[in-house]
Amino acid sequence: MTVEIPAGQTIAFVGPTGAGKTTLIKLLLRFYDPDSGTVTLDGMDLRNLKRSGLRHGMALVSQDVYLFHGTVAENVAYGMPGTSDAEIRRACEIAEAHEFITSLPDGYNTVVGERGQKLSGGQRQRLSIARALVTDSPILLLDEATSAVDNETEASIQRSLARVAHNRTVVVIAHRLSTIRHADRIHVVNAGSIVESGTHEQ
Repeated sequence: MTVEIPAGQTIAFVGPTGAGKTTLIKLLLRFYDPDSGTVTLDGMDLRNLKRSGLRHGMALVSQDVYLFHGTVAENVAYGMPGTSDAEIRRACEIAEAHEFITSLPDGYNTVVGERGQKLSGGQRQRLSIARALVTDSPILLLDEATSAVDNETEASIQRSLARVAHNRTVVVIAHRLSTIRHADRIHVVNAGSIVESGTHEQ
């Protein structure tokens, strides 16, 4: 079984829990290597690339958002020292986070609490998207990025992600077909295998 993810496209993987979708993300990030077969980037086996360089080229937004006890700005710029206030703000505007941030007591200097406990699930997820944006990585990995939010928040986050996808290669892991209508191609995963492929309409 071979799957190709063309540069600049949005490719989605959908299927039931335990089908192997998140495993794909972990293989791309080299959290572990395949027992058989290869995963390549521009024809190069990922095992021949340094993990640090590989991960610098990818940004992950997962369903489990980890925020640390620091300010909003510090959490958004995490992993990218030297990010300017203007770059942080721009990322937050694209992620539709700027409006709620400015309503916080100290705006971008508001301390979010351990694991972001002072924020709602949707707010934490928007900061996670903004954090991915400041890296300006050419590959964006979205692992069930909207699974923990309500429908209205999901629609808002989907708008953000549609803007984010411009000029990037995006790999989306989803539970529901409805969340990946915009994908260039959808692969249905079941029991570790791809059983169907096509557009949302197909």
